[in-house]
Amino acid sequence: MARGTVLIADDDTAIRTVLNQALARAGYAPRATGNAATLWRWVSQGEGDVVITDVVMPDENAFDLIPRIKKARPELPIIVMSAQNTLMTALTAAEKGAYEYLPKPFDLSEVVAVVGRALAGQGRRPRAATSPEMESEELPLIGRSPAMQEIYRALARLTQTDLTVTIQGESGTGKELVARVLHDYGKRRQGPFVAINMAAIPRELIESELFGHEKGAFTGAQTRTPGRFEQAEGGTLFLDEIGDMPLEAQTRLLRVLQQGEYTTVGGRTPIKTNVRIIAATHRDLRSQIQQGLFREDLYYRLNVVPLRLPPLRERVEDIGDLVRHFLRQAAREGLGQKSIETAAIERLKAHPWPGNVRELENFVRRVGALYTQDTLTQQIIEQELAEVLPKRSATSDSEPKDFTELVERYLAQYFAGFGKELPPPGLYDRVIRQVEYPLLSAALTATRGNQIRAAELLGLNRNTLRSRIKALDIRVFRTPMP
Repeated sequence: MARGTVLIADDDTAIRTVLNQALARAGYAPRATGNAATLWRWVSQGEGDVVITDVVMPDENAFDLIPRIKKARPELPIIVMSAQNTLMTALTAAEKGAYEYLPKPFDLSEVVAVVGRALAGQGRRPRAATSPEMESEELPLIGRSPAMQEIYRALARLTQTDLTVTIQGESGTGKELVARVLHDYGKRRQGPFVAINMAAIPRELIESELFGHEKGAFTGAQTRTPGRFEQAEGGTLFLDEIGDMPLEAQTRLLRVLQQGEYTTVGGRTPIKTNVRIIAATHRDLRSQIQQGLFREDLYYRLNVVPLRLPPLRERVEDIGDLVRHFLRQAAREGLGQKSIETAAIERLKAHPWPGNVRELENFVRRVGALYTQDTLTQQIIEQELAEVLPKRSATSDSEPKDFTELVERYLAQYFAGFGKELPPPGLYDRVIRQVEYPLLSAALTATRGNQIRAAELLGLNRNTLRSRIKALDIRVFRTPMP
């Protein structure tokens, strides 16, 4: 007996065929059609236990059909496929009530697994409130790479919850952009979005900034001043660079997260708080915990849902879309409409971009402002990149000569940070872990997530590498080799 009937709607015969075969092998009873009208007839007649549909159909867009299906059969899970692969597609699918969004091309085993979860009733999601902003073509996040597809799918789920999220990523990867997406398309979008950079505030002022202070609480406190928690009431509080937060402030923040209330500096009356917390950091908080610089209990309070933003070197296929997006932005700001050669894009893909998307954006804006040509050529890009590289190498005399010297400098600074005291016990394991995590990550990045090639590169047994990936909680993104 079949495990359930799966209705498939896609005008691509090849996709219908492979889905039919994969689902039949898994024990399901698939039925396929190439148009929305037939799908609607089947659904309205009570057929099917799960629906898999493409967004763009020859007779009707699935995003127009899904609300009718949900109204007729609210419990019928709908899995949406799309080759558009943008953030807005994922968000719209969630907003319309889809159970899951799968970007094309997809992994057949993943489709089968999603169908199984849908039939089991796991993770049914509430419909998100309609957002008129979702129709905008100006996307807050750009890119169609596999790494970004994972981010889009996660965001589509998280916008429908109030869970605390911690965003980890290198500087310039767009952590605040992601936080704003979670707010702007989430349940609290009618409330304020308040951002605070913990690294930019003097240690002695952090508690006042977060919780506010009463008149006379300290020298210079002439009036009562609300803190960021009060300003963000009913909305979202974004704590950027949370890894730079002093331990004493971490203690107060933990108390707020545990009890749902706080007191102002100099105040005595507890104040209830209703905010969603989104934290971000470029640091490895687990390493911070081992060094005694971050509270482990606060880490678990903040890290309810961890989200890792990939560096630009892990999503080089997005560089073309990003460059064209930045050129359109520059044109709207009066710098003139410009295009860019394919060869120039390929040259940009070969650049390491240590400053990630922010560095790429600044580079594109500078080139757009300096050159009057309508088309940016490979020669122009080569010339500008040549200007960037010498500036980096100009400081090479003060940079470490090799890895050993780099480690020596780091350890000298680390010990100095404890003054006359010694660091917490277990220093050897902490240092080894700090080296191992970026080393394995770099090898996986260089091999595009291919664990067999990464193991060969590192000189490790493949099972050993897999074990360390699991132990270190390294997320692996598999992308095709060029």
